[in-house]
Amino acid sequence: MEAKQAEQRNLDRRLMLRIGRMALHLLAGMAICAFIFPFIGPEKRNAHVRRWSRQLLAICNVSVQVSQDSAEVLEHGMVVCNHISWLDIFVINALYPCRFVAKSEIRDWPLAGWLVAQAGTVFIARGNKRELRTIFKGLVHALQEGQRVAFFPEGTTAAQGTILPFHANLFEAAVDGKVQVQPFALSYVDAAGQPHQSVDFIGDMTFAQSVVNILDGKPVRARLTVLAPMPGAGAHRRELAQAAHNAIGTALGILPAAETLQEHSA
Repeated sequence: MEAKQAEQRNLDRRLMLRIGRMALHLLAGMAICAFIFPFIGPEKRNAHVRRWSRQLLAICNVSVQVSQDSAEVLEHGMVVCNHISWLDIFVINALYPCRFVAKSEIRDWPLAGWLVAQAGTVFIARGNKRELRTIFKGLVHALQEGQRVAFFPEGTTAAQGTILPFHANLFEAAVDGKVQVQPFALSYVDAAGQPHQSVDFIGDMTFAQSVVNILDGKPVRARLTVLAPMPGAGAHRRELAQAAHNAIGTALGILPAAETLQEHSA
C-alpha cells in the first residue's frame, strides 16, 4: 500500500513538473513573439517557430516520425491535414512552419491561443460569411506571395481511426491562387504502434484536460506522411477536396467516412 502511494506521489510530482515546464515555455514563446518577431523577417520567424514547436513537443513527451515514403514538401502552396489534437499545429510547425487557418475557438486557449495568433494563424468565426470572404482574399494573396498556408478541412477534431468529410470552401483559394495542394496524413501511436488514446481531443474535453492527459500519459509518437501534391490551377474545389480526403484516408488506412462534402457553414 505504501509503495503504491509513493509511486502515485512520484507520478503527481512528475506531472506538476511537466506542467510547470510547459507554462514557462509558453511564457518564453510569448516573449519571443512580443519582443523579437516585430523586428525579424519571415525566414527567421519560421526558424523560431520550428525550434519552439520542437521544444514544446519534447516537454509533452512527443516525438515526430516522418514516413520514409513521404513526398518532398512544397516550399509554398496549400497544406491540408486530418485533425486530431491541438498538437497537430505544433507537429507540422516543428517540421514545416506554415501560416495556419483555424477556427476562432483556438484563440481562446490559455496562452497557446495567443501564441498561435502571433505566429500568423488566421481565425475563422462560425457563421460569419463576410469575414470568411475577407480571409479568403487574404489567403489567395498569401499563396500568390509564395507562402505555405495550412488548414484542417474537417473543421473540427476527430477520433483516431476516423476521418470526417472535408469542407471544400477554402480549397478555392488554391484554385484562384493557382498553387498546389499537398495533403498530410497524421496519426499518434504508443510504444506498441497502436493509436494513442491520450491524444484524442474530442467531445466536451477542454484544452486544459487534453494537456493534462498528454502530460500525464505515456510517450507519444506522431507519424506524419507527406503525400503527393495536387494541382489547384483549373481544378474544382469539391473535386480537389475529395481527392485530398481520399488520399489522406488511404494513407491512414481509413475508408472515407462519407462521400458527400459539406460546405463550410462557419
